[in-house]
Formats: sequence, structure tokens, C-alpha cells
Amino acid sequence: MIDKNKIQKVLLLGSGALKIGEAGEFDYSGSQALKAMREEGIRTVLVNPNIATVQTSEGIADEIYFLPVTPFFIEKVIEKERPQGILLAFGGQTALNCGVALHQSGVLEKYNVEVLGTPVEAIMNTEDRDLFARKLDEISVKTIQSHAVETTEDARRAAQELGYPVIIRAAYALGGLGSGFCDNEAELDELCSKAFAFSPQVLVEKSLKGWKEVEYEVVRDCYDNCITVCNMENFDPLGIHTGESIVVAPSQTLTNNEYHKLREIAIRIVRHIGIVGECNVQYALDPESEDYRVIEVNARLSRSSALASKATGYPLAFVAAKLGLGYGLFELKNSVTRTTPAFFEPALDYVVCKIPRWDLGKFHGVSRELGSSMKSVGEVMAIGRTFEEAMQKGLRMIGQGMHGFVGNNTKEIPTDELDKALKAPTDTRVFAISQALHAGYTIEQIHALTKIDCWFLDKLQSIVRTSQRLGEVAAIDKLPYELLLRAKRQGFSDFQIARFVLADKGVKAGDKEALAVRSQRKQLGIIPVVKQIDTLAAEYPAETNYLYLTYSGTHSDINYEGDGRSVVVLGSGAYRIGSSVEFDWCGVNALQTIREQGHRSVMINYNPETVSTDYDITDRLYFDELTFERVLDILDLETARGVILSTGGQIPNNLALKLHSQRIPILGTQAEDIDNAEDRHKFSAMLDELGIDQPRWQELTSLSDIDQFISEVGFPVLVRPSYVLSGAAMNVCSNQEELYRFLELAADVSKEHPVVVSQFIEHAKEVEIDAVAQRGEIVAYAISEHIEFAGVHSGDATIQFPGQKLYVETVRRIKRISRQIAEALHISGPFNIQFLAKGNEIKVIECNLRASRSFPFVSKVLKINFIELATRIMLGQRVEKPNKSAFDLDYVGIKASQFSFARLQKADPVLGVDMMSTGEVGCLGDDTNEAVLKSMLSVGYRIPERSVLLSTGGYKQKVDMLDAAELLHNKGYALYATQGTHDMLAENGIPSTLVFWPTDEGKQPQALDLLHERKIDMVVNINKNLTAGELTNGYRLRRAAIDLNIPLLTNARLASAFITAFCTLPIEDLQIKSWAEYK
Repeated sequence: MIDKNKIQKVLLLGSGALKIGEAGEFDYSGSQALKAMREEGIRTVLVNPNIATVQTSEGIADEIYFLPVTPFFIEKVIEKERPQGILLAFGGQTALNCGVALHQSGVLEKYNVEVLGTPVEAIMNTEDRDLFARKLDEISVKTIQSHAVETTEDARRAAQELGYPVIIRAAYALGGLGSGFCDNEAELDELCSKAFAFSPQVLVEKSLKGWKEVEYEVVRDCYDNCITVCNMENFDPLGIHTGESIVVAPSQTLTNNEYHKLREIAIRIVRHIGIVGECNVQYALDPESEDYRVIEVNARLSRSSALASKATGYPLAFVAAKLGLGYGLFELKNSVTRTTPAFFEPALDYVVCKIPRWDLGKFHGVSRELGSSMKSVGEVMAIGRTFEEAMQKGLRMIGQGMHGFVGNNTKEIPTDELDKALKAPTDTRVFAISQALHAGYTIEQIHALTKIDCWFLDKLQSIVRTSQRLGEVAAIDKLPYELLLRAKRQGFSDFQIARFVLADKGVKAGDKEALAVRSQRKQLGIIPVVKQIDTLAAEYPAETNYLYLTYSGTHSDINYEGDGRSVVVLGSGAYRIGSSVEFDWCGVNALQTIREQGHRSVMINYNPETVSTDYDITDRLYFDELTFERVLDILDLETARGVILSTGGQIPNNLALKLHSQRIPILGTQAEDIDNAEDRHKFSAMLDELGIDQPRWQELTSLSDIDQFISEVGFPVLVRPSYVLSGAAMNVCSNQEELYRFLELAADVSKEHPVVVSQFIEHAKEVEIDAVAQRGEIVAYAISEHIEFAGVHSGDATIQFPGQKLYVETVRRIKRISRQIAEALHISGPFNIQFLAKGNEIKVIECNLRASRSFPFVSKVLKINFIELATRIMLGQRVEKPNKSAFDLDYVGIKASQFSFARLQKADPVLGVDMMSTGEVGCLGDDTNEAVLKSMLSVGYRIPERSVLLSTGGYKQKVDMLDAAELLHNKGYALYATQGTHDMLAENGIPSTLVFWPTDEGKQPQALDLLHERKIDMVVNINKNLTAGELTNGYRLRRAAIDLNIPLLTNARLASAFITAFCTLPIEDLQIKSWAEYK
């Protein structure tokens, strides 16, 4: 037993950068655990290099270390801080693997650090498949037959024994990394080579595709009290990773028998393994019989625990942290409802639907099939009184241009391909189901193809029927009461209704028509009611401020004060590439400032992984859509003092003009000014008027015009189509051939769809300023510089702050230009401007009148909270400028990006002007080398041990890499190089071994063979240009490095910075300093 009175200091491991399979849910669970410890008066130490998250802010942990979560660094922190306890369950698989390693190497024992919560033995029993199966056999619970193998030979034997199809997965990996299905031996060989790159042990299992997947969240204390908090089921059948599937909670299609049988088994498993805290049990259930298999047990908080917490209002992470200290469930109050003890099982009177968001369009050549390896980058949670309502709300929330289950502008799938589209699980299969129902497929036919339960399909069919009835109505003002109410109860938006009514009248529905439906429904008295999430379904009074709007109900659960004290903050919606946890940080800080200033804080957001949707962050939380219609519904009720748009990324900014047209007070920068900055033509005209330089650009409507413009500015050019067919929205083209190939593939150039072509300046520095202004005057600013040259998206670039290599003159000009722009746009609140600097010329690329991705990074490095300043300004206070010396720092911060290419099968891991990173870290150091090294190790790079392969692109890049190559040689690394690079190195007296490209058939040694034989520890591969031949050779090399888990660098400037750092600074010399120690 743990004596909680002895524990004075606890170490918590975070999960590092957000990546696919390990995202914001661990920011949420870690923050909860830290709050729980703080409430007990225990000092907390957090190690997490992710500078953008809420948990690495002031006031959450006592000491924060921005260091890699690896055994080497954690041991150093333990040695320095001497904690009595360590929490491993709140930082995803990263923290768990690190904790297991520290236990096995004896570090925890050496420093007397106790693991709080689930013991390490129990964690190992759930992680190692063989131990796990044996453990469950002891209590005769059925698991999926699996063979753990260590070579491809054994894998073949195991597959023959089990019979194809089989599933392959790597043990000890997160979110199904390196896993997939095989129907024959050839597929098995290919998958095994990938899986062994990630893990020494690979599992071969019999495939149960087509069974249902069900999950239970279970909580257990050290006195063996056990409850299940929530059970959920996947809309898609087994075979798709649960992070990729639409999930419905509570389960809708289980019989009473099945529900209780699985619940009883879940509790038996958790007791037998000896979990303390929270865990989830995943089942496969045969829909024909009651046969089941246990798929896995996660002895940590997972994605689904964040979802379950938000779905039920039961704060799982908070409770799990307290149980880890040795409390019993009967001693804790449920901190959401405040009245019920923590060992009541929530019962739900609503349906929750979780839908993943993919951004597969951003990657070149990625495969769109979903399988057992996770590819989604974020998720949304929709709440409704019916499955139909939750489903339609959710499809609008993902933010991929859908209006619900029906009424979308998606391209029709050709009739002969529809069966194939239903059979193959892809990111758009839902819309294939919609089309099939419209085309008259029966539910049985669709079930046979998709294996999705008929109950769900029946509900979806009723949505389609309602849409057909709406199409028969003559006009919007002729909508009958009963039909309109039915449509709203099934989750139709006003816009969808308008579109169906007007479909055959030849009128294109827009905002005006949607507002007509709105006024018609208000006249008929059809307005939504606000419901609270009662964790105990009305058996006990709940004080929960989790709210959602629905049309199934007669009265609201809240009495509105109408006192004009509310300030509404619009959230940032689903995490996606380009908008993730940094906006969550901005939103949370805005809410806290609103509270401190004595106003009522109100949040609208629907992302279950975030801290901004946590119960105690805000006075009222609407877990609902950020659409124009829903925001108006909420503002009708709230009679707010104003709305803050600038902390939620691009979604709220897009609503500015629409809200303004409805006379909604917007706090901070006004709607017309936002439009003047976002509208390319208006912004460009304003810069010309102010005499500020910008890259030349034109909006063109035909290929001959494009050629004419290029003859003036010359290649390379940046091309942005306004109408995009295949994801790739922007591209740099460096010759005629590339330009035509891109325009044919990606865009349709016409009068309706012009293309913007801008001059692209090579070898220019990219510099940005993040700032806060008050009525057009800048109050605080931060100027940061990219390590890479322009041409890498600012979200992917490695950023140093303060800028280390900028001319004083450049900085002076940037400040002057920023002042002019802030004044011209009357900015009040946060903004960000991006510049190109070459020599002493400075050009403005763009200006965002909102907080940018780098706000948390610069705020934490400077130790001036930009969002707090901005919020106070938006609330109308006068703010003092921080004194000048606050901007002089004796240390450097480096922000590095995290990429998740290993998950995205077949995607080309090369960086361009479109953003591809899924997350970031920020590390501090006394100089650039130290900060670079810490941050590169934090995003998963390893320092090579013996050998490096160089293949370094065009002449200029080769020159850039020379110094780095010399350092490597002097450090004793063996260099391998492709032809051009080999010659260049030889001319400069640096020896290297020549290797050949895949297209040089028959010549030895082949680059790819060396990678497969593990003879190379790091690959530097830089593109000359984007012509087809270049891409195939380089692509095969880059993809092989990613699939074989070998560190890969594709940018010359970043590669030199990293190589310089590890060649000049031994890892032992890195300082272990907490955030507070950098003064």
C-alpha cells in the first residue's frame, strides 16, 4: 500500500509532440492528473517538451522541464529533483514505454521512486501479447489467437497454422503502428519487414474482420472496488483501428445479455491483472452468436478515456490520479457533479458520436484505405438525443466541407464503382452509403457489403427519407410544422433544409436562404433547447455546466440571467494539420483572463481531446457546433457582452463578417479589418498604399496569361488554385513541365476558378512577428526566424526565437512595417505577420489578425503571456507596455516539428509549401546548438552511431552541406554518398563510399540494400527539383528510410544545424534546467 502522506513530490511524464495516435487527449489527462496532485498539496514535476500545450503553462505543474521523454533525460531529472513517486499512465505510449525501461534498468529502484497507480508488472502483462494471453487463460477469458514471432520465417509458419487472412502487428507500438492485414504470403513478407523496423516482436493473429468492436472503460481502486464508466461501440466493424472508426456511446446495438456479459468479463480482467486507476478493455463480438474475444487492455489513459470523460462528465484522469495515491472510490466525490461520490456508474439519456478527422489530401501519394494502423489527426464529438442528430452534427463538425449525411456537394461515385466504394473502408465511405441509400439500395444489400449493423443503416435511411420529403415542399415559407420539426430532430441544418427545398427550383442555397429557414422555424416556434449533461441521468441533481442544444425536448435546463456579463470564446474545433493544441492553449488562457476580470466565461467547442472542453476551465461550456447557425442560437440565449474570435484559429475568423451582419458585438479587431487582411486584393492594395514591398502576384484565368506573367517574373513560382481537386492546394513550380503537370492534375483553370501565381524568391530568410496591439498600437511583440529558407511552410519550419542571425537593420525595418500595418488595420488584440528577408530587402507575405501557431512558444520563451494581454485589451482595458529589457534574453528557444510519415503508408516524406507536421516541441538552451539538439531529440531523431548516407540535391545545397560533411568525417563517421555528392566530397578531400540509385540496376552497393541491412544510421536526402525522375529515385530512398525507422532529413539548412549540434556538443553536456531556471 502506498502511504499518501509520505509523498511530497511526484514526477509526471508527458507524451511529447502531438503525433498521429498520440495527440491532445494526453494534454487533457496530464493536466487533470496535475490538478489532482496539486489539490493534495503535492509538488509536481512535469517533463514534456511540447511547449504548445496547456499542461506546460504556469500554474499547472510546479516545475516544468522541456526535455525529451527518453530514459536518458528522465534519469537526469530524477537525479536532480528526487521525487518520491512517478505517474506513467498520463503520457500515452511514450511515457509508458519510458517508464517500463526505467523500471527494467533499475533506475527507479536506485532512486526509490514509486510507480503510482497500476504497477509496472501489470503494465508489462498487458503490453506483451504472450504474457497477456496467458494471464487471461488463467481466468478462462477468450483472447484472439496470436503467435509472437521474432523472425519473418516464424511469421510464415504461424500464418500457415492459423490460416489466412491474418493480421500482423508490432508489439509495444502505439495506435497500431506497423500493422495490417495479409491475405497471402507475399503480403505477409512485405508487412513483416516494416513491422520489425518498429519492434523486436511481431504478432501474427487470426483476422476476425466483420465482427463488432466494443469497448468498456473500467475504473478500479486498490481496495478492489470496480466500476465501468462507459461502454461504446464502433460504427464500423472490426478491422479498422478504433481511432479511425466512428464511435457511438453508449452502445446502441448490443442486447441486454451481451452488455452485461461483457461488462462482467471486463471487471474480472481488470481485477485479475491488478490495474489501479483507469483502463479500457476492447472486445470483438460476433454479431451472429454471443461469441467474443478480448482484443487488448490498455493499462493507461487512452484516446477513448478522454472521449468517455467528455461523453459522461466523469473525470476519469482526475479520479485515476487520486486512486494512484491510494484513495478508494468511496472517498472521492465526482468533481464534475460535486454531489455524487465517484463510484456511481453514469447512465446517459443522450447519444454521443465521435468522428475522426483525416487530412490525407495533404500528402502526395498516400493510400486512402483505412485499416489497423491509425491515420486520423483529430476527432470531434457530437451530442444529440437521437443517433441521427448526433451523426449529422458530427459530420458538419469535422470541418471538411460537409453539411451532414445528405445534401453535400460531393462528386457522384460512378454506379459501377459504388459496390467497391462500400466494401473498402476509406475516409469517405459514409458518403458512399448516403449515395447508395439515395440510389435505392436496400439496408440488407448495404449491410452485406459494409458489415455495418442494420440498426445504424436503418437510422441513416430515415435521414434520406426526410430529405426526399423536404424536396417535395413548394417553398421555404410553405414548410409544414411537423416536417420541419422532424428534420431538425434528425440533425438537419437550416442550410441543408434550404438546399433540399430549393433543389429543383434552380436556386442556389446560401446564407440568405438559410436565414429564411431560420425565421420560418422561429415563427413556428421550433427553437432548440439547452440540455445539461447529467452524469446520473436525473437520478441525482447535477451542477454540471456541460451543455448541448437539441430539438428533442420541451424546456431548457438553464435559467439565463440576461445580465450581459457573458463573454463567449469560440474554440478551434477538431485538431487538424495546421490547427491543433496551440489554439487550445490560446482559448484556455483567454477564458482564464475573462474569469479573472470578473466576467462570465463561455466556451463553444466540440473537441473531446482538449483542455478547453474540460469542466472547470469555463463557467459554461457548450459542447456544440461552431457553425453560423448554432453560434447564433447560443447568442440568442446568452445575450453576451461580446464574442472573441481571435484565439481559435481560422474557423472563428471565417465567421467574422457573417456575425457582423447579424449585429453581434465582436471584441477586438473588427470584422471589416479582418476582411481587409484576409482578402488578397484588399490587403495587397493596402500594402501598395503604405509603400510596403510584397512578392509580385496575379490572379489569372488561362494558361496563356500564366505564361505571360511568368515571362516577366521568371521561375520558380508559387501556384495556388482557387478550386482544388486533389488536396495539393499550393505548389512551387520550377520549370514549364512541372507547372503544366501540376495544373493538369490539381486544378481547373477557368474564369470561375482563377489561379493565383506569385513570384517565389529563392534562398530568402523567413521571419515572423507575433504581436499584440491596442487600438492600432503595438504593445508586445516577438520576432522569430526560421532555420530553413522560405519554401517550407511556417508550421513545418524549425523556428528560433529570439532570432540569432538577423541584421539589426532587418529587425528595425520589420518593427516599422508591423507598426504601419497594425495602425492601418486598427488592430486590437493578437496578430501575426510573415516576412521574406533577402539581403536588406523585406517583403510581406501575409498577415493574420488572430493568434498564430507560435503564440504559446514565444509567450513561454519570453515569459510574457501574449494572450492574457490581448484578452485584457479586447475586454476594453488599458494595458501597460512591458519594459524594454523584457525583450532581451540570455537563452534561445527552438521550436521543432513532429512528422508522422510512418503512419501514412506510401506518402512522400518531403516538405513543401503545404503544411504536413502534426505537432511540435519547443526546447530552451544557452545557445542554438543546445536548443537544436534537445528539440531534435524530442521529435524522435536519434544521434547516428557510425554511418550517414548523403545525397544532397543541387549545387547550392551541396555547398551548404560541405561544412557539416567535414564535421561528420572528423568525428569518425563513415560517409556513404550518391554519385554527385561523392564527387563533390572527393574534390574537397572528404572520403566517402559511392552508392547507387535504384534505377542504376545491377550496380553495387545499392542504397536501398544498405538501408535494409541496417548499415546506415541517418539519411540526408535533398531534392534537386520536382521532375518525375528525381522524385521516383529520391522517393524510394526517403520512403524506405521512413518505413525502416531510420532518421531522415530533407532540408540542407536543418541537416547542417542538427549535424553541427551533435558533432560539437556531447549529449552528456546538455543542461538539465527547468523552465523557471532560465531567467
